[in-house]
Amino acid sequence: MKREPNDPGVTVTWGLLAAWALHDTEEVVMVPRWVRSQVPELRKRFPRVPETAWRRLESVDAREFTTAVAAMAVMVAAAAADGHRTGGRSAVYQTALNAFGLHGLVHLAQAAALRGYTPGSATTPLVVLPFTVWARGRLRRSGVLRPTRPRDLAQGLGFAAAAAVATHALAQGVLRRR
Repeated sequence: MKREPNDPGVTVTWGLLAAWALHDTEEVVMVPRWVRSQVPELRKRFPRVPETAWRRLESVDAREFTTAVAAMAVMVAAAAADGHRTGGRSAVYQTALNAFGLHGLVHLAQAAALRGYTPGSATTPLVVLPFTVWARGRLRRSGVLRPTRPRDLAQGLGFAAAAAVATHALAQGVLRRR
């Protein structure tokens, strides 16, 4: 496929899926064990958190989490494909890219609030944030990056939150049917 002069390239668009896969591999490996080992202590440190929140967190087993991650992979792949198809111009791709970077900042905020490791916080400074900054820079230099307004940041966070809720609901439904 011939590249247009301002096309940011395959690495920027499909790189989102690759960076996401590296990051979520950490989460798949670490979440089940981290929840088992940390929730009892977190309950003591944060007594105002409703018991239903702790029970919901503890109820997410490795199968449900992995299934939710697989569903998210489909969403990220679709966004990356749309980004590739449009040379990085796709609003869907750029929203997903923003969501990925903001999701990383949430991981760092969680780790800071808990004063320790949380799943996803190791790959955030190594993969998530560097990729997001680099990809946005490439899109900017190619002239296709949309201006980022506060509304876009809220959309990115909303997209990440809605996608997480939707993929976990899907995972629960799929596993319940089995």
